[in-house]
Amino acid sequence: MYKQIYLKKGKEESLLRFHPWVFSGAISHSDKGIEEGDIVRVITSDGRFIAVGHYQIGSIAVRVLSFRDVTIDSDFWQSRLQSAIDMRVKLGIADSPTNNTYRLVHGEGDNLPGLVIDVYSKTAVMQAHSVGMHVCRVDVAEALVKVMGNRIENVYYKSETTLPFKAELGQENGFLYGGSEENTAVENGLKFYVDWLKGQKTGFFVDQRENRSLLETYSKDKRVLNMFCYTGGFSFYAMRGGAKQVHSVDSSAKAIELTRKNVELNFPGDKRHEAFCEDAFKYLDKAGGDYDLIILDPPAFAKHRAALRNALKGYTRLNVKAFEKMKPGGILFTFSCSQVVTKDNFRNAVFTAAAMAGRKVRILHQLHQPADHPINIYHPEGEYLKGLVLYVE
Repeated sequence: MYKQIYLKKGKEESLLRFHPWVFSGAISHSDKGIEEGDIVRVITSDGRFIAVGHYQIGSIAVRVLSFRDVTIDSDFWQSRLQSAIDMRVKLGIADSPTNNTYRLVHGEGDNLPGLVIDVYSKTAVMQAHSVGMHVCRVDVAEALVKVMGNRIENVYYKSETTLPFKAELGQENGFLYGGSEENTAVENGLKFYVDWLKGQKTGFFVDQRENRSLLETYSKDKRVLNMFCYTGGFSFYAMRGGAKQVHSVDSSAKAIELTRKNVELNFPGDKRHEAFCEDAFKYLDKAGGDYDLIILDPPAFAKHRAALRNALKGYTRLNVKAFEKMKPGGILFTFSCSQVVTKDNFRNAVFTAAAMAGRKVRILHQLHQPADHPINIYHPEGEYLKGLVLYVE
């Protein structure tokens, strides 16, 4: 029997609406001996069961795994993972002949809060964002192998940078199953190397797949600037779309090296591409004003609400510079992946930038995360990726 946490009177309202978090301020008291990462039952002030989930120290005290009084065992993990793969297969994202790269588990969006799993060809990269998921990692990996069958041959665990530092878990990245070093994957027919060992996130930004495809349709005969290029995803889509020149910029030398490798993998010896290891603002300061298409896909400027104001200033400043470097009739793809930045926040920052740059701007598309990054309807906080495609006169 799991130990129990008891809520203050009236604090179960959000849980009755199936929101998957219990905040620390809602807790009245708990059984003795509960440790971080334990599975706990959540009980209302009048003694009713309401949820079962992982306990963690911090403002989010419990991440709910189920609103039914179930045992969290192998059958539970297999059932949730089977539901996740079934949805991706039905949507045509998994088991595609031209795409073996997708997100299999997106935390709360797949009713597995604290867990992310990305699939790259025959390797699943698993990442824990809660102590509870870290504790359960072996059980989850075993269930994953059973559910995925011959779809995967390796499970790589990568959570050194995503778990609370104070938890002192001594976690190490490494294979939980298999161990192949083959790291080439395919997205919409384009090949790329995945650096799941040292790369950001799980090794690639899977969430921009559909937006990269859209960019491809706008790229013919364009001079393209891909800022914060990371591994060059937007760059090689632009090249396949017929861009006449593509510049990739990132402040990380490792990212630039990987971008060059990815471009060479798809377009060996192609002289249309150049990569530059440089700070984004410095590059834009000295760049010419003759780009037809610019992509701004920066890392999160705000990871918590206290940083929101400065983040919005950063987005405005960055977009001003992009507007200034764009030819009339150009197109800007601009993004924010900061969860605390709302769609309205982001749009206002970009519109402020357009006004400061003195450009007439029209919205062509409003972009967001793809279907393999689903948003739990009871957890609107799961909507994090915002993007605009703008026509700039």
